[in-house]
Amino acid sequence: MTDLPFRSALDLAATIQARRISSRELLDLYLTRIERHDPRLNAVVVRDVAPARARAEAADAALARGEDWGPLHGLPMTVKESFNVAGLPTHWGIPALRDSIAPANALAVERLLGAGVVIFGKTNVPLGLADWQSFNAIHGTTNNPWDLARSPGGSSGGPAAALAAGLTGLEIGSDIGASIRNPAHYCGVFGHKPTWGICPSLGHALGGNVAETDIAVIGPLARSAGDLAVALSIIAGPDPIDAVGRHLSLPRPRHTTLAGYRVAVMLDDRNAEVDCSVQDAIQALADWLAARGAVVSLTARPAIDTDVAMRVYMHLLRSATSAGIPPVIFAAEQDLARCLSLEDDSHRARMLRADTGLHRDWLGAHEQRERMRHAWAAFFHDWDVLLCPAASSPAVPHDQQGERWERTITVNGRQVPTTDQLFWAGFSGMALLPSTVAPIGLSPGGLPIGVQIIGPQYGDLGCIGFAQLLEQDYRSFVPPAGWD
Repeated sequence: MTDLPFRSALDLAATIQARRISSRELLDLYLTRIERHDPRLNAVVVRDVAPARARAEAADAALARGEDWGPLHGLPMTVKESFNVAGLPTHWGIPALRDSIAPANALAVERLLGAGVVIFGKTNVPLGLADWQSFNAIHGTTNNPWDLARSPGGSSGGPAAALAAGLTGLEIGSDIGASIRNPAHYCGVFGHKPTWGICPSLGHALGGNVAETDIAVIGPLARSAGDLAVALSIIAGPDPIDAVGRHLSLPRPRHTTLAGYRVAVMLDDRNAEVDCSVQDAIQALADWLAARGAVVSLTARPAIDTDVAMRVYMHLLRSATSAGIPPVIFAAEQDLARCLSLEDDSHRARMLRADTGLHRDWLGAHEQRERMRHAWAAFFHDWDVLLCPAASSPAVPHDQQGERWERTITVNGRQVPTTDQLFWAGFSGMALLPSTVAPIGLSPGGLPIGVQIIGPQYGDLGCIGFAQLLEQDYRSFVPPAGWD
């Protein structure tokens, strides 16, 4: 059973249910693997061993009595550090919050526990969840299991790395700027960014904040698309206040075979150049889909100016995160914004204007967003999914110098701003749409490449269903070498 730690969550739960392995035995297997492998990966940075063992033993005893805790009965899993788990630290990598202990579970954590999981630790994040790398002054740097010199992505880099290396059974992350999608792509696992608002984020915020953040979502990462579907079914649904008058009912996938799908494919965009290795992998998938009867178009697009989409996303993104800027820094940014020339359209200038803008400015950006949502809805009358990159390149080398907007990555042999690839996060994310990332191959350098599967609003099951068909017939999760 050497493949056991790399199996899907559903397979592991079924193995426990069939009593071929106990929850305690599987937990101890993961803990042993963490002791052996995590020193060079640094993904599982908080461990809660004794309570997890007690819960695993309780799960086994309940199973022996014929009790069923839910679809993930006894499954050991970790969660992203940014989720509150009662009694464990939640600090988002911010040194000043190092000693902050969560008094209660996040709602998503509570729902996962209600489905039977055993939570035994938390996984690493970047400072403030604001990077496509995962490093901070408290827990250090998480490495990519495919190449330790490279980033696992961010901000859910610890979750994705732990899954790929077989150190956990399932994970949950968050996404406002590709923070689920980017790590899934970098580490060769599956990830789902849900439709905005369907998965309550209560308990995934600093300072006890309870309001939902614009664009931001929480969602699952896993080693199979089926795991995404079951995890989504557990964490989705209105919070207790909204549940009094609201009910979530997501439509089923439009098709059950790939031959029925109408697939638009977007390989590149002038706002975010894409490395040929990523383009070639998505093109190969498009050719394969066409050969199997899917209707495939390389030119079909929603009626949206992508330059406007990028500008609106940047404004809404920075507006959404500006509340967390400390007052002293906010005052300094106001001074900097006032000094900007009208001609300055740099990434930093856009950030400063959005961080310090008027509510009137936000309302204008929101109106543009709403018009684009209508354009997306019209597009999805004719097309089932749009396939595009999750990021501009495969996993990048660690680079912790300076600010994110000052760094570059290599795309097609030249250096480009790392922030350009925010386009692939925001084109659909700004419009509140769901998307699933599924692994589709390896680059010539042996790094994972994923495809982003975008669907209509509330079409989450369609995105995941399409990923399941790819997993069955095209490519499933493949563990990186060296983590046996």
